[in-house]
Amino acid sequence: MPASSCDHPRCSRRTAVRAGAAGLLGLGASQLTVSQAVDAAAAGRITPRRSVIYLFLSGGLGQHDSFDLKPNAPAEIRGEFQPIATRTPGTFICEHLPRLAARSEHWSLVRSLTHPHNEHSDGHMVMLSGRSHLPPTFSRNEPRPTDWPSIAAIVSDQLLGRNNLPPAVVLPERLVHRTGRTIPGQFAGQLGATRDPWLIESSPFNPTTYGAYPEFEFHHARGAEHNTNLKFEAPSLTLPLEIAGDRFDRRLEVLAALESQRQMPGGKTLAGRFDRHRDSAVSLLTAPAIRDAFDVTRADAATQDRYGRHAFGWSLLMARRLVEAGVSLVQVNLGNNETWDTHGNAFPNLRNFLLPPLDQSLSALLDDLSSSGQLDETLLVMAGEFGRTPKITHLAQHYDAAGRDHWGGLQSVWLAGGGVAGGRVIGSSDKLGAYPATDPQLPENLAATIYDALGIPRDAMFHDPQGRPHAVYHGDAIPGLT
Repeated sequence: MPASSCDHPRCSRRTAVRAGAAGLLGLGASQLTVSQAVDAAAAGRITPRRSVIYLFLSGGLGQHDSFDLKPNAPAEIRGEFQPIATRTPGTFICEHLPRLAARSEHWSLVRSLTHPHNEHSDGHMVMLSGRSHLPPTFSRNEPRPTDWPSIAAIVSDQLLGRNNLPPAVVLPERLVHRTGRTIPGQFAGQLGATRDPWLIESSPFNPTTYGAYPEFEFHHARGAEHNTNLKFEAPSLTLPLEIAGDRFDRRLEVLAALESQRQMPGGKTLAGRFDRHRDSAVSLLTAPAIRDAFDVTRADAATQDRYGRHAFGWSLLMARRLVEAGVSLVQVNLGNNETWDTHGNAFPNLRNFLLPPLDQSLSALLDDLSSSGQLDETLLVMAGEFGRTPKITHLAQHYDAAGRDHWGGLQSVWLAGGGVAGGRVIGSSDKLGAYPATDPQLPENLAATIYDALGIPRDAMFHDPQGRPHAVYHGDAIPGLT
């Protein structure tokens, strides 16, 4: 989460009240961090029409090695993987995505998304905000309050929460570079920190390992890794034993008594915001459906076997449960530390560590949403900050085998559900897979597709902390998907 608003030496009264409430409820520091993300001011917000799960592949998945293979291109372009047929006539994808190939009636592709940025932080900013141009004061080294708001932050601002849950959640970790710097583009920026989406940190950051641990943990240069200190954990949402039962009820009564006294100078009340923080904390602590949404590592054996007993599987299972519980948008960061940044050893790492868990977990999510009848009400979107270069390169000083470098000129975006018709391909790439050949789409179009699915009106505006209005939409939804 962003730095605490209670940094030494000064602490606002609002933060102090929240801290007191957290103490009365028996919430620890990690739960207080979560509860701070909920803001009570609901004026002007709308009820969401659908839900969205945005799978973000930090590092950048190569289009040639996943959803837009070029089998007839020269060897230095086409790579090692072979195309396989999907259930959609004429649509072929990578041989290492067989489960998705067998479910193509549920999903569609956009093979023509483009933007001008080839650097990770730049790409994160534009793909997480839906704005192709960088903010005027953008820094690759840190998030700034003048950054464009992330899509998740816009959703936090525009939509009403349901079931005392926030409109938007990001999991299982913030996006952090291996050097330890937090990558910009993930937060509320111009909206103000009160609109930062909830961050559920269930996955510990490790600067030297990548992927869907424990089964598919790897290092880009060394191959398979097995770090025992990596453990996927849901946040603890149980009541401490000393305040369970009647004592918890009595503490809620104390909070009710405090409400009559919380007046700020000038008669402005903290009631609205305080109520929402309190209600969210109580909901998290007392609602079985909410607790179960987080407790994915204890799901039944059959469910875990379908999704995969690894970070990708647990993350998508948590996203599925949160959407079912009432969260409108869940951003799932599939892989820390720019996991998909396949500069070297690209083909063995994709084949052995990256594509198999993605194929397994995403197919399980599709199956669950389809069998429950919720797929039409839940838009799934998968993209990264950019694609990869058409030409294969070998950085022999770092890797034993070849890979591909950064490439903003083209990437494939995968979509399913939420009114998207299955079995379609929107746009095409040139013969080298370098740039769009037809129907180019921008990050603005992808963001508009997400906003439209959620029911955010085309003329929607957000207001920065100074009250200045800003447009939510900066493009039209991608045509031809519905």
